[in-house]
Amino acid sequence: MTLQTAWLALLGLLLAGYFVLGGYDYGAQMLHPFLGRSREERERGRAPDRNAALDAIAPFFLGNEVWLVAFAGVMFGAFPHLEGTLLPAMYPLIVAILVGLVLGNAAVQLRRRARGASGRRVWDALIVFGGALPALCWGLVVGLLLHGVPRRADGSFRVGFGEVFTPFVLVCGVTTILLFAAHGAGFVALRSEPEVAGRARRLGARLLTATGAAALLALLLTVFGEGASMTNRAAAAAIAAAIVAAIGVARWSFAGGHQVRAFVATCCATALPVLLIGAGHYPYLLISSAGHGLDIGHAVTDDATLKILSGFGVLVVPTILAYQAWSWWAFRGRTGRRHLSYF
Repeated sequence: MTLQTAWLALLGLLLAGYFVLGGYDYGAQMLHPFLGRSREERERGRAPDRNAALDAIAPFFLGNEVWLVAFAGVMFGAFPHLEGTLLPAMYPLIVAILVGLVLGNAAVQLRRRARGASGRRVWDALIVFGGALPALCWGLVVGLLLHGVPRRADGSFRVGFGEVFTPFVLVCGVTTILLFAAHGAGFVALRSEPEVAGRARRLGARLLTATGAAALLALLLTVFGEGASMTNRAAAAAIAAAIVAAIGVARWSFAGGHQVRAFVATCCATALPVLLIGAGHYPYLLISSAGHGLDIGHAVTDDATLKILSGFGVLVVPTILAYQAWSWWAFRGRTGRRHLSYF
């Protein structure tokens, strides 16, 4: 059981890491049209083509997807029964996430080659769409996992339009879009020149106000029996309170100009929903609205396979962490000082 729990913790760590790192990618893409170049950059003769947000994420853009690949690998290898149940149940949302990733990545790469303002506007729209669609769908996935999904007589789970278009799940989707956008604003504020950073902080503060309102609505729906269906209510309540507190700290830090503190707080706010699902439902990984579902014992592979996978995990996970630390160190500092614009 200890090995099973360790692999479950690793699965959650990888998804939370992707929410933190991929979350600011999504956020910067969504805010790209609203954060132009600073006056200092225009005076240097650089074209005011409104890509300050893309400059901020440029060195990390594709590297952050490693966490999603690692998450998928762990789920396929260590939790094959979860993968076989979860992916078919949420197939449309998973496909929408992948479509958004492909379109967003392609648009970011091709935007620089656009000829004329009209062509650039098309790529700009696709960049925003490529950030907003995955953010929305990840929020819907989180909402469905918290709320619970119907289970058929054969033990399989299904998700239809009726399950997605419920107030709680939709509110979770909206909350995630707003939170990721605010997280992206925090990252842009860290990476940009003072004028752009100031605009990003002000925009982040407004986004966090809306995020807090949406999160409180989700909590109210839960209190009145239309929201999350948790197995461990005390743990879930503590983590939900921590999420609200992180949003509040981030909002206060943005307003006070403390952008490092604000970014740390948004990192916590984007990672904690994964802990909410894991700790709030444990020992279940998938739960139905009736309060029972797929537990860890039935989702995980056999112990012999876990021991073999552990040998690979000891090598792969530190490599991912080392790569991420190196990339942050290599491209530290504000854009325009340490490296040129990529996009």
